[in-house]
Amino acid sequence: MKRRAPDTREKGESKVIPYPSLAEGWAKAVSGWSVCSVIVAYALPSPVCVLCNRADEDPDIYGQKSVNHGCYPAVAGSPQPRQRQGTSLGGSEHVPEMVLLCSLQMCYICGERGATITCQEKRCKHSFHYPCGKENGCISQFFGQYRSFCQEHSPVQTVQAQQEGETLCVICLERVGDKLSYHTMVCPSCRQAWFHRGCIQQQAFHAGLLCFRCPQCNDREKFLPEMTTLGIQVPTRQPAWEADSGFVDMYQRHSRCDASQCHYAQGREQAEEEGPWYLLLCSSCAARGTHRRCSTLKDSTVSWECDSCAGLGTA
Repeated sequence: MKRRAPDTREKGESKVIPYPSLAEGWAKAVSGWSVCSVIVAYALPSPVCVLCNRADEDPDIYGQKSVNHGCYPAVAGSPQPRQRQGTSLGGSEHVPEMVLLCSLQMCYICGERGATITCQEKRCKHSFHYPCGKENGCISQFFGQYRSFCQEHSPVQTVQAQQEGETLCVICLERVGDKLSYHTMVCPSCRQAWFHRGCIQQQAFHAGLLCFRCPQCNDREKFLPEMTTLGIQVPTRQPAWEADSGFVDMYQRHSRCDASQCHYAQGREQAEEEGPWYLLLCSSCAARGTHRRCSTLKDSTVSWECDSCAGLGTA
């Protein structure tokens, strides 16, 4: 029989029981998985939002995983934290607090708990998950106080616009609804451009804040405030076509002599900063060039047109 070690505590002193840290407990738990590690790997579910418990994957709309962008609490009109491009909204230090805060709120649409968004209309107590609201006519505004409204109290378009016959969406060219609704919208300026909510939302994601405007009349003064009020999310970033370097070639200056016979010893791709071997670009198209000497031009010539722009017979 083993003897118990003597208790060296002073009278009245409580006994401190060491509690393993989270890292130690996790490491100990993981160490027991080695036998069935393959099974566990295949059994892991796809990551879901800890608030709405959905696995929607569109990062433009829902943000990166751990917390859906739209599920971040918008209680009492409190503004959401700003999100940097490429980062998740709400760090891990904020997630437990949000879960505890909103885990008891029930979504009036699906009936499940974890509804983080509350309608900002006075005396309205409807709360909902962001994906549920997005699919059922609720509106969340992504500016100012980041207010949200249930389907009953969502802002609607009041512009007077009439359709003439079968009206197509100016973006996808598919038929739109017969009248203004949550899914069918119109430009408040020209009143001629009709589009689906999903189509104009995708255009907003691609265009960004600086280039988002009516796809038909190019109005921005009335168009932007109305769309954002109606829940269209317009990110503060440069247009997608510039971010993807899709127009890099357009910024390249033509740098080749296109004369029928190039007399420069260094070749067509080379030129000098002045004199007979200075490269002139077509003053109309700038898509063709020539050394002054190769087109029998004087050293003082500063303007030249290619054959295509000036007509045949012009050097």
